[in-house]
Amino acid sequence: MSKSLQAIRGMNDILPEQTPAWRYLESTFARLMDGYGYKEIRLPILEFTELFARGIGEGTDVVDKEMYTFADRNGESLTLRPEGTAGCVRAVLEHGLTGGGQVQKLWYTGPMFRYEKPQKGRYRQFHQIGVEVFNLPGPDIDAELIVLTWRLWQKLGIADAVTLQLNSLGSSEARATYRDALVAYLQERFEQLDEDSQRRLTTNPLRILDSKNAQTQAVLAEAPTLADYLDDESRAHFEGLKARLDAVGIAYTLNPKLVRGLDYYGRTVFEWVTDKLGAQGTVCAGGRYDGLISQFGGKPTPGVGFAMGVERLVLLLETLDRIPAELGRPMDVYLCMFGEEADVAGLALAEKLRDALPALRLAVNAGAGSFKSQFKKADKSGALFALILGENELSQQRIGLKSLRSDDEQELVAWDELTTRLQERLSQQIPADRERE
Repeated sequence: MSKSLQAIRGMNDILPEQTPAWRYLESTFARLMDGYGYKEIRLPILEFTELFARGIGEGTDVVDKEMYTFADRNGESLTLRPEGTAGCVRAVLEHGLTGGGQVQKLWYTGPMFRYEKPQKGRYRQFHQIGVEVFNLPGPDIDAELIVLTWRLWQKLGIADAVTLQLNSLGSSEARATYRDALVAYLQERFEQLDEDSQRRLTTNPLRILDSKNAQTQAVLAEAPTLADYLDDESRAHFEGLKARLDAVGIAYTLNPKLVRGLDYYGRTVFEWVTDKLGAQGTVCAGGRYDGLISQFGGKPTPGVGFAMGVERLVLLLETLDRIPAELGRPMDVYLCMFGEEADVAGLALAEKLRDALPALRLAVNAGAGSFKSQFKKADKSGALFALILGENELSQQRIGLKSLRSDDEQELVAWDELTTRLQERLSQQIPADRERE
């Protein structure tokens, strides 16, 4: 027997019972971005591999171990995007969106791909919501990005479950000086480092700071700190950011070991973390990357952004029971029809109802069926009412209206009175029934 077809490991189907929570998160975020004046950009999931090698950085775990890279039929090396910032920067450069100092406030959403060990909240195909801002160099825009994420947590009802961590990586020159000091310190203690940290010492030593290995963290306890190497301009920028967050009343923790996993960050970096999801605690992360556009051949252009994991946020909403009950609200009405003529008339009648009542949740029976089978479908749909249209009702231009959630008698309603009567019955029934869901 041939092997049954199934999804690739770490690439999951999002089933119909799960998508309402996703739509809730995505629509809440989209409305928030409209309110802050950000515009959506839609980006391809495939890019030339060089984009990520240059942008994310050779020696990073993402580029070295996690990318899905292959040659196309022309021999070009292509990669499924492992993150969104590099592609967004490519797009604004290609289309001249930042020329002449134009400010761009952009957001996007979609799947990303990394080859890593799948676990709860961490998958090989995962989804992100990202925001990127260009040509604003000050701490004011850094603060705005953090404030709008804080506003999102409030709207989602999870503000009490996430905390903000901040750090400044300083200028590239300051980081280079600090890197030399850190490497010198760790080389003297090389044998005490875990295997990953030993490898990173020559490729990406700052990533050692957020190692999860307890022995390595013990070694780092006496290591030089980045804060001691910050340049004056970066220090002033960071103080400006903290002052704005203090003014709004957003609490934060300074984390000197927060460096992020991608080479392009400088100055502000931040993460929103939770202790409700076990090991996968980061739900949103970002920072400033002022040198990235020039790294891609453009003119020096300030940039800052963040990304949040949709799977983790949905999991957090589910864990905290913060998904609104009305997302699972079933149908209002199920239309049962018996006979070919009733099918034709019923379809037309249903569309008139939709025109008159745009918010109506109306399911129309398809596939014919007996009275018993159609009523079984109506009940299973969760609808409050059934509409019954058969030969007798058709000849009288009436329709049966029957409550599926009470013992009320069925009533016959003239077609031209159906909209009004249905509104009346729904207004009586929905508050009582739906509030209990």
